[in-house]
Amino acid sequence: MFDAWEMELHGHTVVYRVMGSGPPVVLIHGMVNSSRHWRAVAERLADRYTVIAPDMVGHGDSATPRGDYSLGAHATVIRDLLSALGIERATFVGHSLGGGVAMVFFWQFPERVERLALVSSGGLGEEVSPLLRSAAVPGFRHLIGLVANRVVIRALRAAGKQARNVARALQPLDTRGARDAFVQTLRAVIDVHGQRVSADDRLYLLEDTPLLIAWGERDRTIPIEHGSAAHEAVPGSRFVTLPRAAHFPHLEDPDGLAAALGDFIETTEPGDLDEARWRDRLRGRSPARLRPRAAARSRSAGSWPKMLV
Repeated sequence: MFDAWEMELHGHTVVYRVMGSGPPVVLIHGMVNSSRHWRAVAERLADRYTVIAPDMVGHGDSATPRGDYSLGAHATVIRDLLSALGIERATFVGHSLGGGVAMVFFWQFPERVERLALVSSGGLGEEVSPLLRSAAVPGFRHLIGLVANRVVIRALRAAGKQARNVARALQPLDTRGARDAFVQTLRAVIDVHGQRVSADDRLYLLEDTPLLIAWGERDRTIPIEHGSAAHEAVPGSRFVTLPRAAHFPHLEDPDGLAAALGDFIETTEPGDLDEARWRDRLRGRSPARLRPRAAARSRSAGSWPKMLV
């Protein structure tokens, strides 16, 4: 069973689901999703791995406080949850917004990441669907409050398949707290021009960590070209496309996604980035950053720290 548990962290309830046994795999959901949406993938991995899927704060059954909904804040809560559960290192899988959170988790806590898998991930390019860009327009919070209510959702469920899909998307936003959290989370990463957070300048840091990029070939929310470009930027990474999936491979093709994840984990050795290797990676790509700026060269040699070690 993909049982739900809850924990109080920093005075707020954080819900998570656990299944299976073996090396830990953390599944991070996307926007307007929750840990529930990982069930089909978790069931296919649970015979070999301990699968942990948190509801990010503001999503699913976790608390919806007024607060920080940035990628870094989400990553820190996941770190604290794993620490409380006694999980020091894991393979991290992030879908859409969750991909951005997983990457920021890696930037912040690289020593805790054995492998990284990005599924139709955000944070790899500016382009995004017009619907998501429109959600960043002032007044959207009020509009979604009008349509994401129980009466409208019940009516949509009684209509055709396409309407039921809309109802499924609106269901998590039927409370004011959830709507506020959704808008704050979205505006932390998207504006009217598209995605405003990009990992492009830091992808080189992933070269020592096993990386899988998986994408639905029918994705119209985030272009598949973002995934192929990231794959080209990270030597040794894997790029898998799923013909039957659009933007939600874990729902549209859980067999294909779980097979790709299982093969990736089974055929790669865990990354092991300690502080020294992290420092070497930073210096190896950007040696100029170790030199003083021209405007500061008038400082005396004794006052300028030549090496911060």
